[in-house]
Amino acid sequence: MTPEEVGRRVVALLTPVEATASVSGGQAHARATVDVPPAAWADTLRAVRDDAELACDFFDWLSAVDELAGGFDVVVHLWSTRHRHGVLLRTRVPRQTPTVASVVDIFPGAAWHERETHEMFGVDFTGHRELTPLLLPPEFEGHPLRKEFVLASRVAKPWPGAKEPGESEAGGGRRAVRPPGVPAPGEWGVVPAPAGPVTVGDGAPARAPRERPARPPRTPRPGAAGDGPAVADGRARGDRGGDEGGTA
Repeated sequence: MTPEEVGRRVVALLTPVEATASVSGGQAHARATVDVPPAAWADTLRAVRDDAELACDFFDWLSAVDELAGGFDVVVHLWSTRHRHGVLLRTRVPRQTPTVASVVDIFPGAAWHERETHEMFGVDFTGHRELTPLLLPPEFEGHPLRKEFVLASRVAKPWPGAKEPGESEAGGGRRAVRPPGVPAPGEWGVVPAPAGPVTVGDGAPARAPRERPARPPRTPRPGAAGDGPAVADGRARGDRGGDEGGTA
């Protein structure tokens, strides 16, 4: 079946449920894409799996897309091992209450994907019995794949190079400076920045740049100013001494 035929078949199976079929990009890898309401989410996956013409019996992946004010699109890709065609099923949940039915009872392999989507986007899957942290530590706050979540692209680190002249081993090197656009550690994610002095790098209070000690004036070596004439004069004296010794 072509992607267009797959999409029409899914819509026919869901009648009278309102569903919209389209075709994704990708040319030879294009997929039928069917948008369904959240209330028909689990029934749609079951129908696509059990229909003899579709027979999408292989669960590939499930994830979400943050559409900001529009909510979250929950997307699943199913594949037919018998007919060698696939389908993308998609439903949109509101941002205030991002909830949709779990499909673990239909495709047990969806358990891992629903846990990850819940952790990264904050989408709840009703009926999933173990929506526990999968990739992040338990104390982590927020959902890092939401577009309003601030992620630091780099972490400022202490200067790893040699000490500057005049800096002691215990005094540290240069001040750590955050790259442009990277918030202070207290401002990452959803944690508000603490009140107090402005911080840099690892959160230490900002300090004024250290002034280098003035170098002492350089004094010339004894006799350095007369090296040229002295050497020339010594050579002249040596020449004369050699001449005198040869004469004697």
